[in-house]
Amino acid sequence: MSQFFDEQGRAIPVTLIEAGPCRITQLKNTDTDGYSAVQVGFCSVREKLINGPKKGHLSKSGDQLLRYLKEYRVDDLGDFKLGSSITVASFKIGQKVDVSGDTMGRGFAGYQKRHGFSRGPMSHGSKNHRLPGSTGAGTTPGRIYPGKRMAGRYGGKKITTRGLTIIKVDNEQNLLVVKGSVPGKPGALLNIRPANRVGVANIKGGK
Repeated sequence: MSQFFDEQGRAIPVTLIEAGPCRITQLKNTDTDGYSAVQVGFCSVREKLINGPKKGHLSKSGDQLLRYLKEYRVDDLGDFKLGSSITVASFKIGQKVDVSGDTMGRGFAGYQKRHGFSRGPMSHGSKNHRLPGSTGAGTTPGRIYPGKRMAGRYGGKKITTRGLTIIKVDNEQNLLVVKGSVPGKPGALLNIRPANRVGVANIKGGK
């Protein structure tokens, strides 16, 4: 993350995202696959890290081997060509986008960190500094109801941050500058779509 100064001199918190370029590796249509979709690839990789079937698949659209493949459903394939690239030029300043990614994994976390519970008294005799307190009734129902907020695995799941505004588009460095934060750690893989619609754009993580 960083900050961006607008025309009024106000500091805006932003995230810099290396967005592409992504190569179109496959076009699917209703005649052969039963639905219309575009598959895009991102991030070049060494040959030894790609298996034979994937090499054969990628060779149909270009020579460069790609690590990540992602498919997007579209209504019309007329605007897409096998082997062509999707770049940040597809986005505009002021456009709203939805950004999906895996959140930072925090492992097995307790009540306070996972759910924001308040702590207990810190006096010497309380014996309840970070404990959960009562977790349910007694004989009836004699169990914990599903969905009870308790300690457990925290983070490491896919979420979508909706309605982020694009502040700047850098075509030379393939960078998108979006207002606010995005899911995941620096360098994580992100999925970027125009807000409130099915779009095509994938792309590598915030830095």
